[in-house]
Amino acid sequence: MLMAEQKSVRLQKLMADAGLGSRRDNETLIEAGRVQINGRIAKLGDKADPDLDQIKIDGRLLSLHDHKFIYIMLHKPKGVLSSLADELEQDRTTVRDLIELPGHFYPVGRLDKPSEGLMLMTNDGQLAHKLTHPRYEHEKQYEVWLQGAMSDGVIDQWRRGVMLDGRLTARAPIEVIERGSNTTRLRIVLREGRKRQIRRIAAQFGHPVTRLLRERIGTLRLGSLPAGQWRYLSPFEVKELRQLVADNAPKTAKKRPSPKRKR
Repeated sequence: MLMAEQKSVRLQKLMADAGLGSRRDNETLIEAGRVQINGRIAKLGDKADPDLDQIKIDGRLLSLHDHKFIYIMLHKPKGVLSSLADELEQDRTTVRDLIELPGHFYPVGRLDKPSEGLMLMTNDGQLAHKLTHPRYEHEKQYEVWLQGAMSDGVIDQWRRGVMLDGRLTARAPIEVIERGSNTTRLRIVLREGRKRQIRRIAAQFGHPVTRLLRERIGTLRLGSLPAGQWRYLSPFEVKELRQLVADNAPKTAKKRPSPKRKR
């Protein structure tokens, strides 16, 4: 008699699929001893079968079958924090404050406080992870206003790569939208996300950023959504994002077979 195949999956993945944030967030919960499988304290590396095992977080049963994924496009205004809470407790507005819905939402594509534009908020931990992890190299497009008239030579240097934190930045497509004596407006596409990268490079060149707006994350475009407003993604937009992460999945190198020893 054949036994049914067990569908055991790593615990942090199951938790992410149930909308409890990223795998890293869930690993922290497991390490803190807050997760149980069938009554015992779980540990990192544990697996569970969603059809057979009972999983609890802080004593509350985890629902693995009735969870509904939510995908929200938000236009973050200038001055709003990209985090889910004000860690300094200074009563500052966060992106979570702008979405009056219950539940946990993971921010995709964080922006610093002075920046504005497109953010994705979702309870789909797997999609969030694949859109934010650097190894997936998803494009993010920005419109950037700079002080002064940036020369073609400086822009070409920026395109080729600039030393930042001891490493050369990746090549970046840059389009000049407008250039005057006092302001230069560029459209920049990045496949990497170092901290405050555009602002720091612009400052190195002597052209500080006066405004930074993110227009696009992968296939998702901000469009005409007003600042401070949000909307649900359409089924087509969700389908495009899922296809994007599938197409851009990192390829693992195949191991070459070791040569046979001659006897």
